[in-house]
Amino acid sequence: MAWTDERVETLKKLWADGLSASQIAKQLGGVTRNAVIGKVHRLGLSGRAAPSRPTRRIATPKLAPRPRTATSSSPASAKAKPSNGSEPAVVRAPAPAPVPVEPHVLPSGDYATVLTLREGMCKWPVGDPADASFRFCGHKTTPGQAYCEAHSQMAYQPQAKRKRKPADDARAVLDSLASGRRANF
Repeated sequence: MAWTDERVETLKKLWADGLSASQIAKQLGGVTRNAVIGKVHRLGLSGRAAPSRPTRRIATPKLAPRPRTATSSSPASAKAKPSNGSEPAVVRAPAPAPVPVEPHVLPSGDYATVLTLREGMCKWPVGDPADASFRFCGHKTTPGQAYCEAHSQMAYQPQAKRKRKPADDARAVLDSLASGRRANF
C-alpha cells in the first residue's frame, strides 16, 4: 500500500479531528495502526485538537477531613477507645526513655575499641567516632546477638500495628487509582 496524496490528506484530517491511530487505520483500510503512527511521525504532525479518547471523570464527593484527637500520656488514655464504633483505636503510651548504660571497662583498664571487640561483646557505639574518646559498650551479650540486653531494647523496637483505613478512604484511593489509569491510556 502506497501513501497517496489523497490518503495523506485524509490521514491529516482524521488526525486533526482527534481519532486514534487504530481508528484512522480502519477508515483508511489496508494499513496498520503502526503504519499510521509512523506516517504521522514522519509528517511531523503535532498535537491534536481533541484527545483520542475522551477522558471520563467521575465526580467524587469531597470527604471532610477527619478530626484529629490529641493523645495524652495519662494511664486512662492508654486504654483502647472506640473511634467510630467499628474498630477500637489503640493509643499507646510513649515508651520510657532508655537508661544510659556505662561502657564496660576491660581487664586491661581500657574500654572496648574496634581492635579489642570480640565475640560476645556489645558493639553499641558510645560517643563521636571522630573523638579520641570513642568506644563501644563492651558488655556481655547473649550468643548470636550484637548488643547487650539494654542496647537491644533500644535497637530493636516492636513493629507498630497498622491501622485499617475506613471503607470511605479505601474507596477514595481506588477511585483515584482508577482515574489515573484512565488518564495514562
